[in-house]
Amino acid sequence: MKWTKKTPPVGHSEHEPELSAYQWAMRNRLLAAPVLPAPEPWRPVFEYEYGVPVGGLLGIGFATDPDTGHDLVMVVSHDGHGLFDAVTGEKIARDRDPAPEDSTPDAVADLSCPGLGPITGSRVRIAGLFGGGLHTTTEDGWTLEVVTPAWPNDRILLSRDGGLPHAGPHGEEWWHIFHSNYSTFRAAGFSPSGRTIAVATSSDLSLWTRGANTSTSHFSSAET
Repeated sequence: MKWTKKTPPVGHSEHEPELSAYQWAMRNRLLAAPVLPAPEPWRPVFEYEYGVPVGGLLGIGFATDPDTGHDLVMVVSHDGHGLFDAVTGEKIARDRDPAPEDSTPDAVADLSCPGLGPITGSRVRIAGLFGGGLHTTTEDGWTLEVVTPAWPNDRILLSRDGGLPHAGPHGEEWWHIFHSNYSTFRAAGFSPSGRTIAVATSSDLSLWTRGANTSTSHFSSAET
């Protein structure tokens, strides 16, 4: 007698466990949460909904301006390296043609690239396409999470309740602040100081600050 094994549907493993009722409820809760502005004291650095456009963005990293003490965000893209002031949104340095061995962070073990502008002579660890990561918590209790209740679109959650499962109401103790439904997610996290939130996709950089009370930048230049 010839035995045949029933083939499971494409995309479904016969060993894949079903979501529990609790997990379904959490997923549906995340899906139902609309994007909200980050709460005070956070404010967006750029005036545009999705931050500032950066074509071919590969990754980002944080540094500190030795003169002003501001957080800086270094952006690595297919078009070179750029450096933004995370309080004002100003692009303060640009290298369109970095040396081949320094153009992307995967050339070295610690995923870093050489600094530019005011941080020339240092190296900045870059998180994004090639790996790495950024801070997900601050010393005073803020948490940032990347969730994907509907793959492949990542959502960024900011909270003060310790993170998932977020028992309190959306908009009071946790906020869905970014939805990457138009571009590929690269990295998200806090600066080491805890004063900046950065979210990077393959096409944009978004920043929030709770630093100096500087008006939102009207930065409009595209590429890094």
